[in-house]
Amino acid sequence: MSDALAPSGEDLEALPASDSWERHHTYMEANLARNYRVTLLHGVFGMTGFRLIYAPTIIPAYLYLLTGSAAAVGLGTALLQLGGTVSPILSGAKVESRKRIMPYAVGVGSMMRVMVLAVAIAAWTLEGTALLAVTLAAFLLLGFFSGAQRVAFQMLMAKVIPIRRRGRLQGIRNMLGGLIAAGLAWVAGHYFIEQQWLGNGYATTFLLAFILTSIGLFALQAGLREPDAPTLRPAIPLRERLGQFGELLTHRDFRAFLVAHGLAAIARVGLPFWTLYVGDRLGLSGALIGSLSLAFLAADTLANLAWGAIGDRFGFRLVYVGSLASSLAGMALLVLGDGWLLHLAFVALGIGFSGWMMAAMTLVLEFGEHEDIPMRLALVTAVEGAVSSVGPVLGGLAIAGLGYTPLIAVSVAALLASLVVMIWKVREPRSLA
Repeated sequence: MSDALAPSGEDLEALPASDSWERHHTYMEANLARNYRVTLLHGVFGMTGFRLIYAPTIIPAYLYLLTGSAAAVGLGTALLQLGGTVSPILSGAKVESRKRIMPYAVGVGSMMRVMVLAVAIAAWTLEGTALLAVTLAAFLLLGFFSGAQRVAFQMLMAKVIPIRRRGRLQGIRNMLGGLIAAGLAWVAGHYFIEQQWLGNGYATTFLLAFILTSIGLFALQAGLREPDAPTLRPAIPLRERLGQFGELLTHRDFRAFLVAHGLAAIARVGLPFWTLYVGDRLGLSGALIGSLSLAFLAADTLANLAWGAIGDRFGFRLVYVGSLASSLAGMALLVLGDGWLLHLAFVALGIGFSGWMMAAMTLVLEFGEHEDIPMRLALVTAVEGAVSSVGPVLGGLAIAGLGYTPLIAVSVAALLASLVVMIWKVREPRSLA
């Protein structure tokens, strides 16, 4: 339906006042074409920029350049996750009682971008201990605002995009954003970093990420039409709301999924270190960082269309299971392969990571009641953040003392355990509707 046919506020008020869901669906369908385009545009630019930051190649290599320590790489990665441990709960509590969440979403999204800019400016203007301290502080705050915005933006998507269209939207968004990010990552490694563009190749890369993500956020703010929430939780004190988390865990399949996701997050801890692992074997250089980034992000990109189509047609439980299997294949290639097979390992890991990220936040939307979506998102994100904030520190210390073998063993075991739980304990939520 074209934007011109979207119902006015008077049209919506003409519907029965008690039927908030009918008004919500009418508004959603009327504005679907516009909101689909805007969400896609925001996602493409956002994915492009933030994948340059969160890909398991550039940040680990940058921290290793600053410190020469795998433990410091673990600390920096942990801070990125630690910030996102508490903020999802705070974010969920804020948005679940609001009719409109766009202002809040734009606010936390803006602060994420400010932190990326701070990392770039610090890289150009500081050095030594001051540079490291500011960078780590920015990572902590970036993680905090990232955790908050994950809840806000997923809830926003749930309000404007019907479930039957979310998989394809995320697939196209991630494919386009990832394709651009893969190319930019290769350019960043081979040119920005290798040739020290603008005096500091890493700073140039971070600045580019800031610009791209800011364009996406501006497009979202200017173009999205958000309906009122069809149902709302009454505003209650945060402590009281936290006490109600147990109610969410009475849902058997959501409870099992939470366990599976926590186990998978343990395995994800190793991602930042695999670049260093390959670098130890092949020699860490800007060119290697670029080629591994290209392998990971290109695979992530091309897999997204398939994952999205599978999720829309068969459900996102199958996507989650497939992503775990792909990650296991990547770990096997990482351990047993050599030469070009190590790049193939990053391809498999990229395929697994894309499916895991898509399914985790989409599947959780389908467990339980609509008004509980913000706190379900918050709980899943908090569990993931808690595991991911402790794990990298332990992983970095383990590598410094014992090498990579213990981390590889733990990652494989966690992936296998998560796969078992998903297959045997988590049912496809659409089959329960």
